[in-house]
Amino acid sequence: MTAAPTAKRADAQRNIQAILDAAAVCLSKDAAASVAEIAQAAGVGRVTLYGHFANRAELIDAAIARAIDEGDAALAAIDLGGDPRTALVRLVRQSWSAIVQIGALMSAGAATLTPERMLELHSRPVSRVEALVRRGQEAGAFRSDLPTTWLVSTLHRIMHGAAEDIDAGRLAAAQAPSAIAATALAAFTPPGHPVPSLEEWS
Repeated sequence: MTAAPTAKRADAQRNIQAILDAAAVCLSKDAAASVAEIAQAAGVGRVTLYGHFANRAELIDAAIARAIDEGDAALAAIDLGGDPRTALVRLVRQSWSAIVQIGALMSAGAATLTPERMLELHSRPVSRVEALVRRGQEAGAFRSDLPTTWLVSTLHRIMHGAAEDIDAGRLAAAQAPSAIAATALAAFTPPGHPVPSLEEWS
């Protein structure tokens, strides 16, 4: 008596995960990706998709929330203690691709979700990075003549630039973490101080 309902629930969960996986990929490539495109990529019909997500906004919200949960778990697993420069290099190397995907999904959300919801979603993924940058500023390792939020935004732009260069064939994926970390160290170094080599903080 319970086998059929259990199987249906398992099928539903697989469909949900497939839809969210497809949404993450499609929306990261094209913020205007349609429900039909996402359903096709997930291998399900639009009726099935709408059975789990009432509309496109709800789907985008769920895709962003899942990406943030996964990204936050990845950040939580990284040791951000010790010298802030070492921690920055470690953060970039272990999580840059996840942060880029969150940012790409945020672009899709900006055109669909309310500003209040975007702020709520956006607050979690940047909090750990902001805390690291602020600690670096207080320790004199990072420049303090610019706002913490600006430095965090700069780091995100460097990461997105690397992702774009990989897509365009201008940068090898294996080189991206080192390129991002070296550029971020140069941008974060206080004026008048020598820029540390990447090897020094690896």
